[in-house]
Amino acid sequence: GALQGADRAWEALRNMPVGKAAGPAPQVVRSRYGEASVPASVDVIVCGGTLGVFYAAGLVQRGLTVAVVERGEVKGREQEWNIAWKELEEIVAAGVLTEVEARQSIAIEFNPNRCGFHEGQDVWVENILNLGVKPSALIEKAKQRFLASGGILIENCGLDQVDVYADCVELALSGKEGKRTLRGRLLLDCMGNFSPIVKQLRWGVKPDGVCLTVGTCSRGFKNNTTSDVIYTCEPIDNERQIFWEAFPAGSGPTDRTTYMFTYIDAESSRPSLTEFLEEYWEKMPAYQGVGLEELEVQRVLFGFFPTYRASPLKPGFNRIMQVGDASGIQSPLSFGGFGALARHVERLIDGVSEALETDSLDKHSLRAINPYLPNLSGAWMFQKAMSVDVGTTPPPDIINKLLGANFQTMEGLGDPVLKPFLQDVVQFGALARTLLGVMLSNPALVPKILTSVGPVPIIDWTGHFVALALYDMLHKNSKGLTTFRKKFPMDDQAEFHWNRMLDAWKFGSGNDYK
Repeated sequence: GALQGADRAWEALRNMPVGKAAGPAPQVVRSRYGEASVPASVDVIVCGGTLGVFYAAGLVQRGLTVAVVERGEVKGREQEWNIAWKELEEIVAAGVLTEVEARQSIAIEFNPNRCGFHEGQDVWVENILNLGVKPSALIEKAKQRFLASGGILIENCGLDQVDVYADCVELALSGKEGKRTLRGRLLLDCMGNFSPIVKQLRWGVKPDGVCLTVGTCSRGFKNNTTSDVIYTCEPIDNERQIFWEAFPAGSGPTDRTTYMFTYIDAESSRPSLTEFLEEYWEKMPAYQGVGLEELEVQRVLFGFFPTYRASPLKPGFNRIMQVGDASGIQSPLSFGGFGALARHVERLIDGVSEALETDSLDKHSLRAINPYLPNLSGAWMFQKAMSVDVGTTPPPDIINKLLGANFQTMEGLGDPVLKPFLQDVVQFGALARTLLGVMLSNPALVPKILTSVGPVPIIDWTGHFVALALYDMLHKNSKGLTTFRKKFPMDDQAEFHWNRMLDAWKFGSGNDYK
């Protein structure tokens, strides 16, 4: 049932009409003139509670009135999320959870963690995705903290319509208890990649890339003390490079989660999830050195994660802002956005709080909270370099050689270069040193990469690389610039925009990494 449903959605995405052929977009959000007949009853409405509850819990700690709307129940799944303690610390720093609550959600900890590529040397790192946390526990703790601080939770209630007025957003909701209306000053769309509001904004636009993922959590692995962050066992085949991840699971000493994934486009000829899962059953035993008959499958995992070059998604309406996966803030190399949530949660809570305080709730002001980030946009070339276009025949070993050379160079440069990259943080200095090291150590690889990736992505990436250098310079001089700026008084809204610019320089250059 669930696999077939996901496959129908994936097939619809691959075959979707684009541009004018898609017809008019559904009007889930409507812009209204004037003020609503009834004022807002809360400051913030968060639609999508599974990850939205983390933002809601942080916002309510700032003294804001917050309501969470979830079409089901706000609860996490049993399958663990893999993350590092450094990322959990970001959630603690934002006031979403206490350190004790965060540590209580950890099911297992393991080290070291392997990165390896076919016919290359393995690179071993410590404390990267080395914690298995229970979403069920983590989300429940955030939910209880939210409720204990006066938050309003509306479960089993779906979103039908949003009307945007000059003074509030008005949501038409329906659920088990019938229809109801909820008004707030700001709506945070945390409904993920398939949010109906995002669907309206991206109507007729195919994703630029997709991470197709399948896997299992199974019992019976005898060698189960280390993890694979990224690993390949073979060259390009069937216009795809197959990647693997594997992590010990907290449910038992021989329980292990293994993921098989690939980066592709959304062309109609790409495989279904069912076909990809069949490939997983064939290849996983050789990857892990275990027979299927030795394993007891606990759960089967699958999904597809569309990503767009135009990310983060710019707010298209006043008083509505996409957050998390709905905004595309996650790296195009990751599947699932919990790591990106952890990294950006405090920045977004600060930005939303100040936007409400200064009444900077028009779409142009909200775009300053989710601004252009050159390190995120530049990551697109990495995904492009790790994928194969339909109808092309690059050298079978090109992706493995590229990644092997990069990881060997980063290992030589040390943890300050390697660890941020493995946690989806791209920094100018680290990237420049890595590129220079690869060019010097593997000069013959460079023309092959340029040919494989193509001139247009290279030119596009070069612009982001230059912007990354500029943002890095601006952030490192931000204290002096702020001192100079204080000589010129600003009103509250101008101050809001200045603070968002400082955030953009910091996060867009990767200098938030601690």
